[in-house]
Amino acid sequence: MTDVNVDEEVAVANAEALDLELEAARDEVAALKDQLLRYAAEAENTRRRAERESNEARAFAISKFAKDLMGVADNLARALEHAPKDAPDSATRNLAVGLDMTQKALLDAFARNGLIKIEPAVGARFDPHQHQAVMEQTSATVAPGGIIQVLQAGYELFGRNLRAAMVIVAAKDSTGAERDDGPGEVAD
Repeated sequence: MTDVNVDEEVAVANAEALDLELEAARDEVAALKDQLLRYAAEAENTRRRAERESNEARAFAISKFAKDLMGVADNLARALEHAPKDAPDSATRNLAVGLDMTQKALLDAFARNGLIKIEPAVGARFDPHQHQAVMEQTSATVAPGGIIQVLQAGYELFGRNLRAAMVIVAAKDSTGAERDDGPGEVAD
């Protein structure tokens, strides 16, 4: 063997070793690139989840406060039902007008903050997502499964039910005409 052949064989062996190292380095780069993309995707998903949770927390932070005010709204509605609007003296009539204005202002404040009153119409279909049946009665005017009476209005906050409307539902043996207006309506 001559020195040229030995040098040539060493050069070929070195070239093959370098090719193997280069291939190993390319594989490592590809693996690290894949890992980097996975970490970037995971970080983006975490950021989106945190943003969504933060938005929900902001939106529903008033839910406890809103639940506390629902009782006030109920008491105001009961007071308004019994307020003598046709009273002979102006002070009593003004009290009824003041109660009505206060109720409208409270419901407007609720609506501005995403709290909507659920008060289904008589005859509307019972919707277990918005209504709570507290009693079932036979009715000659309302079809089976329809709402006969609303005992207490419900409320939803940005589409999330905070309190179901308490209703009396027509029993299965009721003979009233069927209404086709879908589930209970949300009051304005």
